[in-house]
Amino acid sequence: MLLYQPESGYCYNSDSVFLYDFISSFKPRGRVLDVGAGCGVVGLLVARDNPKVELEAVEKQDVFIKYATINARVNKIEYKLHKKDFLELDEDTKYDYVISNPPFYHDGVTKSENEMLFNARYNVNLPLKEFFKKISRVLKPNSHFIFCYDASQFGLICSELDYAKMRVVDVQFVHPKADRVASLVMVHARNGSKSLMKVWPPFISFDGAEFSDMAKNIYKKAQTQSIKCQI
Repeated sequence: MLLYQPESGYCYNSDSVFLYDFISSFKPRGRVLDVGAGCGVVGLLVARDNPKVELEAVEKQDVFIKYATINARVNKIEYKLHKKDFLELDEDTKYDYVISNPPFYHDGVTKSENEMLFNARYNVNLPLKEFFKKISRVLKPNSHFIFCYDASQFGLICSELDYAKMRVVDVQFVHPKADRVASLVMVHARNGSKSLMKVWPPFISFDGAEFSDMAKNIYKKAQTQSIKCQI
């Protein structure tokens, strides 16, 4: 998949590629909404590999709307983009799946003064409580919410999902190396579910200085080619 990205500022990383693979393991179908689409990488990869997906996305930054539109066109994927803050999205349309690699850097970290990076990285732009409440209002009954987040905030994630009447049914922690603590968590939640949580085996990103075999296989499956440019 050919993906155009900004020459400077925020670019997607392995979090998005690993999340795409996690989402695809659930074989999504029906109406899918990608929240905070950026250049479109997660949603477009999912739609490419799951032909029964009807893809929509919401993104508030003008520059990313342009890149996502171009990326959908060059990869010949039908795509409906909503240019607005997700919290302001109309709630008349309901979705079978909502997917997202949202801004998740917490308040305690030093914030970038670059507007693109600030909007893409820091959860002050999409606080968990408001984020999850909005998700619950745009999902169809018994539908799916799949996303990644900072692993250290997993306890808070579970608490806020419960408050929004959603439940974690699958979770996988991503570790940089086998002897390191998890840096990322990938979560599959559902509204109206009574299932117990299934904790997947840990995902190890690196083996020494190289990607692990699992990570290599995901990148091979994704087949992304990134081109940084100005549009």
